[in-house]
Amino acid sequence: MLNPKSLKKEKAAVVSIWKNMTVQELADALGKDLDTVFEIFIYVENSDPYDSPTAVIDNLKVIQDAVKRAGLRFKIDNPEDKKEKVKENKDVFRRPPPKESDLIPRPPVVTIMGHVDHGKTTLLDALRHSAIVDTEFGGITQHIGAFSVKLDSGEEVTFLDTPGHAAFKAMRARGATVTDVVVLVVAADDGVMEQTKESIQHALEANVPIVVAINKIDKPEADIPRTREMLLHNGLQLEEDGGEVQAVPVSALKGQNLNLLVEAIVTQAELLNLKADPRGLVEAVVVESKLDPGRGKVATCVIERGTLRKGAVLVAGTAWCKVRNMFNDAGKSVKAAPPATPVQVIGWRELPSAGDLILEVESERQATEVVHWRNHEFKLEKQEEEQAAIQDKLNEHLRVYKAQLEEKRRLGIRFKRRRREPRKKENIELDTGPRVSVVLKGDVDGTVEAILNVLDTYHSEECQLDIISYGVGTVSPNDVTMASSFNGSIYTFNTQVPPDVRKMAIAEGVTIKENNVIYHLVEDLKKELSENLPFKEVEEVLGEANVIEEFVITEGKKKVPVAGCRCVKGTLKKEALYRVIRGQDTIQEGMLSSMRHLKSEVATINRGNECGLKFTDESLRFEPGDTLVCYKINKVQQVTDWDPGF
Repeated sequence: MLNPKSLKKEKAAVVSIWKNMTVQELADALGKDLDTVFEIFIYVENSDPYDSPTAVIDNLKVIQDAVKRAGLRFKIDNPEDKKEKVKENKDVFRRPPPKESDLIPRPPVVTIMGHVDHGKTTLLDALRHSAIVDTEFGGITQHIGAFSVKLDSGEEVTFLDTPGHAAFKAMRARGATVTDVVVLVVAADDGVMEQTKESIQHALEANVPIVVAINKIDKPEADIPRTREMLLHNGLQLEEDGGEVQAVPVSALKGQNLNLLVEAIVTQAELLNLKADPRGLVEAVVVESKLDPGRGKVATCVIERGTLRKGAVLVAGTAWCKVRNMFNDAGKSVKAAPPATPVQVIGWRELPSAGDLILEVESERQATEVVHWRNHEFKLEKQEEEQAAIQDKLNEHLRVYKAQLEEKRRLGIRFKRRRREPRKKENIELDTGPRVSVVLKGDVDGTVEAILNVLDTYHSEECQLDIISYGVGTVSPNDVTMASSFNGSIYTFNTQVPPDVRKMAIAEGVTIKENNVIYHLVEDLKKELSENLPFKEVEEVLGEANVIEEFVITEGKKKVPVAGCRCVKGTLKKEALYRVIRGQDTIQEGMLSSMRHLKSEVATINRGNECGLKFTDESLRFEPGDTLVCYKINKVQQVTDWDPGF
């Protein structure tokens, strides 16, 4: 047998305390939240003054008693040992502006913008003698493309092709901020559309000069004067109207007037006198990033300063890399990338976000220090954002605590002998309504960002939409496990599903919905949301009858009223629901217990026939002129009213 004396009681943990520690420091030492600490204070003598997180507890006895109440032991420590050392700022920034003597001419960066299907990519194809549009799903650009083009005139130009679809607003804004000139493509048949207005706004906000290409002039319905007038109404004063904005009518499909457009772009670039410093540490911007199955993490960058070479160490946001290799838009390896050159960089430890500033650092050690510092700053910013919510909760707790304190003072010693009531359990309200859980995987970072922005427009209390995970690259086994755990689906955008992962998804019962056009993805998601909405009850009127006279019949010892009626509309059915209307008021709703025609019990009464109707509620009395409406309730599948804006 076991000897109880031989069983050693487990000792309580020891925490460090010191005089003049704050309530928050005490909570951290105990490993408790502030609510628990304030509740402990109710049973601690002389704890009344310490009613805020920053309150300094100058009474060491209060601290010791609080630790004992928490079931712990204490030791007195030096508070100086507990103070966190202030971290040294390890961040890196842009270099000071270069001297004029260090600058050399550089090619212009030209962003092509405009409404969807107005011919932006076709125009770029015509300028660079390629066929990009054939590789775009649905003929729609869905991520930023960066291309270095040598024009027929001999000039080098870097083109950025931005999406015109409504979902890619953030990408267009990014394209406007890294460019020297915006070529605004406007279809002569459609004129100025919604994304055209948005592109104009982005260019004006970035203070970037605009060259307008009025495209599709070969179409019979093209109306160039109307298009010019629409541009004027949207804040662009063309040269023909005394302004400074050049407008060139072109046909990208037929190659008409392209030389005039090139001349306008080159002229605008010459006026800007574009120069850059090709020496020193590199400064660039991430245009797009993706997870390539063969190359790993890839970021498309446009160099702004310095010359990027293999082996350089770069930092972008909270990601860094040592450049293993660089490729141009044709997929060929390049040794050096001078200013205004677009390149794809591989070697990233983490995938940078589109729009991030890239800065070259001296070593890998410095890169890791910068990333650690930025992650530290990010956590601090997040804590500050959450502080308001925490403070609101604390204020509410202090209000309750002070009320309990007043009650304690009123009761005096009796309060300490026993609790006034058992501790109330926290009621956590769980949302048990319909929910659609989604794992999202996309081809590039900017596309995933655009889809998330679209999904942020969904707001409905009838069916929740949960994005449980998202990322760039192919679907992984972890994605399937995540979707299975939350009973969700996987939505992919222009990315692959490995065969083994597809088999795993089938085995787990996880649906993978693959898309390569963004509005197809949104339509699939809207369909799934609609399928998960609760059925809506819709009333269908079957028929209508007028009460001619009330009859009272005897059933056993009871007298039961019966409505003598004539069916005036549709059909009356015995198993349906009925509503009794007198004047303008509904006085009763219910079901029938009997429907008779002459002396026979029947199931239906057609229009023009008379019948006797007895309700299950035998207290209901009828009057001549009452209207009886026969109806049934149909459950209809709802359709989500989500409007993503396109």
